[in-house]
Amino acid sequence: MLDASLMQLMWLASPALPIGGFAYSECFEAAVDSGRASTEAQAAVWLQDQLHLSLARSDLPVLAQAVAAWRAKDGAEIERLNNWVLQTRESAELRAQAEQMGRSLLEWLRNHTTASADDIALLAALDPSYPVAFALAAASTQAPVRACLLAYAFGWSENMVQAAIKSVPLGQSAGQRILSALAAHIPAAVDHALALAPGAQQAFSPMLAILSAQHEVQYSRLFRS
Repeated sequence: MLDASLMQLMWLASPALPIGGFAYSECFEAAVDSGRASTEAQAAVWLQDQLHLSLARSDLPVLAQAVAAWRAKDGAEIERLNNWVLQTRESAELRAQAEQMGRSLLEWLRNHTTASADDIALLAALDPSYPVAFALAAASTQAPVRACLLAYAFGWSENMVQAAIKSVPLGQSAGQRILSALAAHIPAAVDHALALAPGAQQAFSPMLAILSAQHEVQYSRLFRS
């Protein structure tokens, strides 16, 4: 992979990217509140399960398909994938997260030269979801699809570990141990996503949906999801 492509992926995976990922815990805060992830060991297992049971079955395969669609200029497929993401977010919080981060990444793309004006216009014509917007940014780097998925998964992992540090709460050393263990699972999750046939992705994560509904009325919270 070219240095420029690698650096662009590192940029996209950075928690410093101004798209608001720090504001969300994807129900992890509710898992802590309910006693399901209230220790370092529980937090590590919870995030590994979420990686394999949710991300590897939904966002990552959609991302792979969307990168290919952006590179093929297949607008109909991009719209279909975007609609699938929004329709399968199982709570108002989770859908709002996908939409807000998608819009923020669209604005970021408008201020960079990583995507063509036509592609940005196509994305803007949608109600862009974060995975599909990320796919455009990643496709424009010309990096291999697997590398794009690795970057997405690692960026997600860093944000989730920061959510764990704040909500359990945990120290930075504990967070690094959780991130190290989680990162070791990322290649297998990416390979699972790449092995899925187009259209075989699914978003069946009932406990996340239940916890998201509970989070909406949680007495005290730090995060928007």
